[in-house]
Amino acid sequence: MDNDQHTQWVERVATFCVDEWGLPPITGRVLGLLLICEPAEQSAAAIADAIGASRASLTGNMRILTTVGLVRKVRRPGDRTAYYRIEDDAWEKVIRRKLDGLGAFSAIAEEGLALAGPDADARIRSARDSFAWLRDIAKGAP
Repeated sequence: MDNDQHTQWVERVATFCVDEWGLPPITGRVLGLLLICEPAEQSAAAIADAIGASRASLTGNMRILTTVGLVRKVRRPGDRTAYYRIEDDAWEKVIRRKLDGLGAFSAIAEEGLALAGPDADARIRSARDSFAWLRDIAKGAP
């Protein structure tokens, strides 16, 4: 990385990813680096070097980020090296997919109301209403 400020910021992203999302620190470091690096596309070797990770540990973490849709692997014509980048709309796609998934639980909770006894009724209604609210947010977002 270019300087201490970049390194500190990448570590802040990593800490957030660990604390809020339960991701491994290296995954957060990759994410932080790819958010601020120039050029936007970086090879696995360059990423590993910049964050001080081994190529072996980087591989699994890149798989996590590509699977959730935050990072995309790209190839350049005539170059055998794979490069990674964060798409400009990656965050929107990931958040929408997450909201859709969470909102889908409202249907499951609705079914649970038929099974819930009187003591569980308020809990299951709360779950249903909360997840329906998320579903509605996802549907209403442009």
